[in-house]
Amino acid sequence: MSEHRQKLAILLWSATPERPQLCATPFVHAAAAAAFDCEVEIHFAGPAVRLLVAGVAESLRPWPGVDTSIYHMMRQAANLDVSFRACAMAMGALVAENEPLIPEYNGTVAASAFVARTLDPDWATLVF
Repeated sequence: MSEHRQKLAILLWSATPERPQLCATPFVHAAAAAAFDCEVEIHFAGPAVRLLVAGVAESLRPWPGVDTSIYHMMRQAANLDVSFRACAMAMGALVAENEPLIPEYNGTVAASAFVARTLDPDWATLVF
């Protein structure tokens, strides 16, 4: 076991397109951790998977009067090698097969993938 964690897994479940004011913070924290040379994964669960559909996050702003889109914040994190993973069950239920996804999307994982991160002492976790 390492003395200093260098890995962070973030679960997104309440930060959804219907609540854009909650969507900025997870990506800012992910980018900050990546800037500290941490390996960072964001696990999208439930309705948060809709942020991975092309055009959805681009149309969202965290607060009135803010020009920066949620997608711009997502791209900043992805440009620092933050990995975007989605719950396979949520993707199947909430994203149509013909809907295009953002290029930063890295594929589906089972819910157990995030649970495994919480149980691994080398990984810190955050839930948004």
